[in-house]
Amino acid sequence: MRKTQITIDVELDENHIPETITWNAQDGGVDKEDTKATMISVWDEKAMEALRIDLWTKEMPVDQMKMFIHQIIISLGSTYQRATGEEDVAQWIEQMAEEFAIKSAIKM
Repeated sequence: MRKTQITIDVELDENHIPETITWNAQDGGVDKEDTKATMISVWDEKAMEALRIDLWTKEMPVDQMKMFIHQIIISLGSTYQRATGEEDVAQWIEQMAEEFAIKSAIKM
């Protein structure tokens, strides 16, 4: 069996707000890459619920956060389709992403 590791380092200010976020993924060739935001979800099988960590720095511009969320919604559709084979639901998620883009003014 082979193991790999992905790490996220967060530097906080005196109010515990992220100042910087860096991440590492050796298998992906990522070493101390800066990022302004991260969202991690894990499945808790016992509680039957998703657990999340959403972090962004003070420097993350709102317009980029909107684009980040939009791209996450699109990727959820792709992940859902690959996991379930339900193309119709995946397309519905993609339509929601497009509606989000219009409502959040990242797409006219």
